[in-house]
Amino acid sequence: MHPNLLTLPAFDLFGRSLGPFTLHTYGLVLAVAFLMGLWITSRQAKRSGLDANLVTDMAIWVLIAGLIGAKVLLVAVDWRLYTGTPRELLSIFQSGGVFYGGLLGGMLVAWWYARRHGLPGWATADALAPGVILGQAIGRLGCFAAGCCYGKPASVPWAVTFTDVNVRAVGTPMDTPLHPSQLYESILAFLLFFALLWLADRKRFAGQVVLSYAIGYSVIRFILEFWRGDPGRGSLFGGALSTSQVIAIVLVLGAVVFWPRLSRKERPAPAVA
Repeated sequence: MHPNLLTLPAFDLFGRSLGPFTLHTYGLVLAVAFLMGLWITSRQAKRSGLDANLVTDMAIWVLIAGLIGAKVLLVAVDWRLYTGTPRELLSIFQSGGVFYGGLLGGMLVAWWYARRHGLPGWATADALAPGVILGQAIGRLGCFAAGCCYGKPASVPWAVTFTDVNVRAVGTPMDTPLHPSQLYESILAFLLFFALLWLADRKRFAGQVVLSYAIGYSVIRFILEFWRGDPGRGSLFGGALSTSQVIAIVLVLGAVVFWPRLSRKERPAPAVA
């Protein structure tokens, strides 16, 4: 694909050359993903009767925490590589990291922010969820352009072959047909985004949208992990499951536990004779 969108010469104020300036496709797509996610979050907050400014500010902090969390989990699941070869740490700036690390980091910051500013937790999470999954859907297109999060070797007609030498920075196999796992996830994430928008106007209790997001994305990620070929995702239980698959199972179980508890809170109290 095209990891580098364009390269231009750069100069300082005195006309001295600063070397080439490269605009990375992943960075540009990620910026678009953030902006679209913030716009949808603000829109959903207004529709829910929440303070749109507070929720948008929260979303910005959540995005920052998500970026940091994704990189931290990326290093954690493959710490032997990074401690053995410290120079590999530079490669984390050219990949998205492990999304679940970003999700967990974002959840912690969202919980702290909501408590500090008195926002209703579950209703606010419902407003955030569609923006998060839209950001993921767009962001995976950036992953596809950069070559990270690549799939296993494939013989299917829609297999993709990376030929740009710049994809070597994230370890992507070149000249090898691979499953376009990034596009698989992007397409499914877009479908989940529209499903969450539809549900947001029809939900029966606060928290239903974010719990549906947790279940829907976890199922998507659990299945797609079988087509992922990048090694830096960690493995558990003797390699039977990846770190992301185990986290997906935990999230689904957590959502199943909270679902009936939250739905009961919205039921009207029985009439007193």
